[in-house]
Amino acid sequence: MNNVQTAITAIRNMNNDEINQVVEAIKLQRTFNARQTARSLTVGDAVEFTGRGGRTVVGTVEKINRKTVIVNSPSQGKWKVTASMLKQIA
Repeated sequence: MNNVQTAITAIRNMNNDEINQVVEAIKLQRTFNARQTARSLTVGDAVEFTGRGGRTVVGTVEKINRKTVIVNSPSQGKWKVTASMLKQIA
């Protein structure tokens, strides 16, 4: 059994207070991941992410906020993206 399956099994056996603690831990980890990714980017970096409808959007970093990054794609406009969704490309 992998980690996800183990976590799902554990969640099924939890009461409401324990589930709330797990949800809070997940939110904190997502925030940490987004900020860590944002710190690794610089303005002008080429990035890509999966946008609405499953299409891949390629653009350059225009501005870096705490958790989000403004990406300018020449063909698809400006996007405000959670930093953890971005993948740096060469």
